[in-house]
Amino acid sequence: MSQGNTDWNAYYRGTAGRPPRRTLLVALERFGDGSGRVAVDLGCGDGRDTIELLRRGWQVIAIDAEREAIARLAGRADLPPGAPLEARCARFEDADWPAADLVNASFALPLVAPERFPEVWAKITRSLKPGGRFAGQLFGARDGWRGRDAITFFTRTEIERLLAGFTVELLDEEESDAMTPCGEAKHWHLFHVVARAASAQRSSAAASAVA
Repeated sequence: MSQGNTDWNAYYRGTAGRPPRRTLLVALERFGDGSGRVAVDLGCGDGRDTIELLRRGWQVIAIDAEREAIARLAGRADLPPGAPLEARCARFEDADWPAADLVNASFALPLVAPERFPEVWAKITRSLKPGGRFAGQLFGARDGWRGRDAITFFTRTEIERLLAGFTVELLDEEESDAMTPCGEAKHWHLFHVVARAASAQRSSAAASAVA
């Protein structure tokens, strides 16, 4: 599912009504109370994770390159009136956001082209407050989409290097054959990640791992 050929309307139909991602839930349980905390939801889609963050008292900046995603998020019946939500239609490769307690990127970062991934990862790590967390997925080297343009893949060793400087709270590797939300058969090789920034780290070392 590269950004250039995805039928996003089919994707939104295929994922409508699904619960928040497990990686997000793991991160939220680690935080406890969300009052006064700020989350950035990269590639927010129609808001399955954003809504859960708002429900738990977080302030959310939701970013997605697809106008349809932002429209669907704004139109959700379960979006609380007056919720502390800022929704932006932008490619997160080019977007800026403030310091955050959590950067959530559910199945979004693999769609960053390899040549831009280091700068995006650096932006994420710079934006995390001390003790802040990253939650999301990365594609493994044996994923069925390996070879497609503008998608980034990692070996486990590369991911461990990427997460140097974090306290890794979850790193689950998954391989399976299943359908995509758009109805395409696919071999999935995934890494599910929750990682905590232990200090006011900067990302030069981690970014160099994928440069």
